[in-house]
Amino acid sequence: MNTPSPSGFEYPVLDLVEKELEGYIDKVIPDVTGNRIFVVNPSGSPKVMLAGHSDEVGLMVTYVNEKGFIYFRSIGGVDPDILPARRVIIHTKDGPVRGVIGELPIHLKKRDEQKKKREVSDFFIDIGLTKKKEAEKKVAIGDPITFDAQFVRLSNDIAVARAFDDRVAVFVLAEAIKLLKGKRFDPAVYFVGTVQEEIGSFGARTSAFGVDPDCAIAMDVNHATDYPGISKEKYGDISLGKGPVIAKGAAINPVMYKLLLSVAREKKIPYQSEGIPSRTGTDADSIRIARSGVATALVSIPNRYMHTPVEAVSLSDLENSSRLVAEFILSLKRGTNFIPTKYGAEG
Repeated sequence: MNTPSPSGFEYPVLDLVEKELEGYIDKVIPDVTGNRIFVVNPSGSPKVMLAGHSDEVGLMVTYVNEKGFIYFRSIGGVDPDILPARRVIIHTKDGPVRGVIGELPIHLKKRDEQKKKREVSDFFIDIGLTKKKEAEKKVAIGDPITFDAQFVRLSNDIAVARAFDDRVAVFVLAEAIKLLKGKRFDPAVYFVGTVQEEIGSFGARTSAFGVDPDCAIAMDVNHATDYPGISKEKYGDISLGKGPVIAKGAAINPVMYKLLLSVAREKKIPYQSEGIPSRTGTDADSIRIARSGVATALVSIPNRYMHTPVEAVSLSDLENSSRLVAEFILSLKRGTNFIPTKYGAEG
């Protein structure tokens, strides 16, 4: 699923999902924000929303100078330190235009320049042209830009690509829908490929209002802490290959948390735990406060090097995440009460 879909633009990745789910869903509902809603068993109860965001961080063309060099701003949280000497793709109305983010060779930098902390505005893109008019025939102000980085398998079951945040969640939820094929279950399932999460979870906000679910699972990635330079004491103990992460905290409905935990234990699905004291920084934050409130849980996939072109995940974690969601749907019964009590969450 390496089709471009930076925040705020068209989402062809959802076209791929729709094609992949032919024969597994009852209907598809697009909306004006760009979300795509895939519905299974619409007459069922309770109504469950599954959300995975299909957008990614990236860049946007904002200026072309007289020499044809292109300047840009970031879409979402892009670290300027990863920009120098990157290959990029500008997504234009006429198709992709490739370029590179220019960088002075180390031979030409003064010592203080080598240590300087730079901003996104300090960089430019070279598409091989030398005049403003030539460049403007190729690209337009507002064109989105993504990193030119492909899917690669490393050793064991580790895969690397850009935009695993959060394309892997979209993949996981689509696979969970497939696992429901031929099974009988009570809930109505609304799988939403949300948009604009990286700029404020706006797609989750509008789709949750429209779907009006009884409960929801937001699926995202979180920070693996199993590599050098990241603190377990500060961010918890999360590893690739040890299963999906079930969050617990103020933003998480304790009944949903308990149900997910029970399913994981009963079905012997490996899982990890994460404590989140306040906001989750995911679509869960928007979904849980839709209308009069939605019982919302957060399940995450461990991810190394988030918001870079080399995000890394374990393929076994994806498989187990799909199993967890599917088994949760199969276990959920009509009439389930999601109102928390003092017994609503396990310790």
